[in-house]
Amino acid sequence: MAEKLVMRHQRLAFMNVGTVSSAEYVRMTGFTQISDAKNPIEYSRQYVDEPYERADVVGYAPEKAYSFDRHTDNEVHGIIANITDGELLGDDTHVEIVTVDVFNAKTSGTPAIKRVYSVVPDTSDDGTDALIYSGTFRAVGEIIEGTATSTDNWKTITFTANP
Repeated sequence: MAEKLVMRHQRLAFMNVGTVSSAEYVRMTGFTQISDAKNPIEYSRQYVDEPYERADVVGYAPEKAYSFDRHTDNEVHGIIANITDGELLGDDTHVEIVTVDVFNAKTSGTPAIKRVYSVVPDTSDDGTDALIYSGTFRAVGEIIEGTATSTDNWKTITFTANP
């Protein structure tokens, strides 16, 4: 089997627009940026008998930078805009996002990762052509590995956590 270049549009993000007990994962559309940063936390030290420094990764502070052109009748945009415009705090800023690499799609379920993030708004009203919101989704907890399935060509998904 020949290698194929993975295109950016083959990594999709879905936000839970329902509730924790009755999740409804909708594709995050209209975004001009959703980029991951792992932000590793390092433990660095130099031992007296060595001429160089050693470093170990001891943790992560993951985040996703985002930017989107605001559209009406878009539930995901509405949730983020409400957090931003309402200057919400604490748990009221938490959202669930599932990332799916559709280039790995399988009929039995495509590998997916779910995580809770805090929406950390940066700017809104940016741009002269469209109303643009930007900021960062910062990780609140650990990733939950699982699978995603879709019956509507990846407009929505069902997420199932691995046992």
